[in-house]
Amino acid sequence: MTHADRSSLALQLQNAPYFAGLDAAALRELAGLATWHEYAPGGVVFLEGDANTGLYCIQTGWVKVIKLSRDGREQVLRYFGPGEVFSEIGIFLARPNPATAIALEHAEIWQLRRAVLQPLLTAHPGVLIQIMANMADRIAYLADLVADLSLHTVEVRLARLLLEAAPDGMLVRQSWLTQSELAARLGTVPDVLSRALRTLADAGLIRVERKQITIVNRAGLAERAIVEL
Repeated sequence: MTHADRSSLALQLQNAPYFAGLDAAALRELAGLATWHEYAPGGVVFLEGDANTGLYCIQTGWVKVIKLSRDGREQVLRYFGPGEVFSEIGIFLARPNPATAIALEHAEIWQLRRAVLQPLLTAHPGVLIQIMANMADRIAYLADLVADLSLHTVEVRLARLLLEAAPDGMLVRQSWLTQSELAARLGTVPDVLSRALRTLADAGLIRVERKQITIVNRAGLAERAIVEL
């Protein structure tokens, strides 16, 4: 278990695109105002509908951000891991969370509340521009996700995910990346995902093992994904 080390947080913030323009003194001041939280696997970082209070910085562990249907079906919007930040909307607006964030494994997370961040943004407009640029990137990502879910089959979505998540040809499955978790990421159910994996494997495009998925024929997989390499 990691201790709440504010010097390591200052370094993490320095390496984040948002805060790279801040000097060491400003980073130390910002780190000194952060609050430390730990979550067990399955722990709720925040709930959809609850008040959004600020930005989160992951020190260790993984978190998923999800939407839930009324019948309990889950759609994963994004995964975040060590060194990443999320929930930028909480910097600007005191409004309900648009989604739920859940720890996938033991997670240690810093929170920077809106009241702490807003004066910094006023004093450092370059940081504000970086945050807005990152938010624009997240919006584009969500637009692509909506298009994938509505316009493409599970097989196409799976092929695209593998190409994106395994640039070196191998997707190593985290302990939490179960069949059900991967299905939720693709907006489907485990049985349908299993068929899609089997189809791609039978075509000689991928090799599926217990702890990893290997791309055997990247060009062929890109053809199934309807993308150009």
